[in-house]
Amino acid sequence: MPTCRQLSRQHIPLRSILDHVDGSSEDRGLRPGTGEPVVVRSFAEEDSVARLTRLLHRAYAEHAAAGRAFFASYQSVTDTAWRVGKGECWVALQAGELVGTVTVAAPHAVPESYPAPSDAGAFWQLAVDPTFRGTGLGQRLLVLAERRIAALGSAQVAIDTSAEAVELVGWYRRRGYAPVGSWRWGVTNYESVVLVKDLVPGGEGQ
Repeated sequence: MPTCRQLSRQHIPLRSILDHVDGSSEDRGLRPGTGEPVVVRSFAEEDSVARLTRLLHRAYAEHAAAGRAFFASYQSVTDTAWRVGKGECWVALQAGELVGTVTVAAPHAVPESYPAPSDAGAFWQLAVDPTFRGTGLGQRLLVLAERRIAALGSAQVAIDTSAEAVELVGWYRRRGYAPVGSWRWGVTNYESVVLVKDLVPGGEGQ
C-alpha cells in the first residue's frame, strides 16, 4: 500500500480497499444512548495506532463501498502513525472505546500550486464510528479542530474531500466552508474539492 510520503499516481483496486475494512466486532461494544459520556482528549503515547486505523477504516467504509478510495479507508498502521505525527491528534472515547478522531495542524504545509492560502491550518482523519453518526460527535470534533487551528494562529482552515461525496461536501458547506479549487492526490481515485473557511481569532468559524 502507498504511504503519504509517496502520493504516487497509481491504480487503486477497489477490492484491495474493501479487504482493509475491519469486519470484526472488536472496538464496537458500545452504542449511543448507553448513558456513558463521550470524552474527547489528545491522543496519548500509550494509545493504539492499530485501533485508530481500524476506526478510520470503519468510518470510511461506506465511501469505499461506493467506489471512492479515501486514503483513510485503506491506509496502513504505519501510514496512520505518520499522519498522526504531522499534527495534534484528538480522540473521542466512550467508556474507553474509540469512537471518533481528528488531527489538526496550523499552519499546514501543502504542495506547490495547491489552491489554498499557504498559511491556513488544516485537519484530516476526521472520523466517527458509523454507530455514532447523527449524534453530533462529528460536529463536536469539527468545532474542536477549528478552535485548535485558530488558537495555533491560522486565520483560515483549508481541507479537501472527494468532489463525488456530495453529502459530505454539503455538510461542510453548511458549516461555512467554500470551494476554492480542485486537487488530485495520488493515493485516491477521485478529484478532490478544496474548501476554505475563515476563522475567528481564538475560536471557530465566522
